[in-house]
Amino acid sequence: MNKQELVDAVAAATGESKASTGEMIDAVIAAITGEVTKGKTVQLIGFGSFSTGARAARVGRNPATGAEIQIPAAKTVKFTAGKAFKDAVNGG
Repeated sequence: MNKQELVDAVAAATGESKASTGEMIDAVIAAITGEVTKGKTVQLIGFGSFSTGARAARVGRNPATGAEIQIPAAKTVKFTAGKAFKDAVNGG
């Protein structure tokens, strides 16, 4: 499912227009992104949690030449599925 298909499904379920549903979904994504970039965790009970993590600097290899390269430390985005979401996916 892509974003437009999500907008279509939510608009059909709520009876709202696709335009207003698209704006609402954009606002939700922006709110989640804004909080996670501040280092906060966003918990949606029954769905999951979005948070940031840290990846340490490490040495990698260029697959074409085999030369070692330094990969810098980076922040990562983490999603942890909630219990209800896991149960729904596993058919429980």
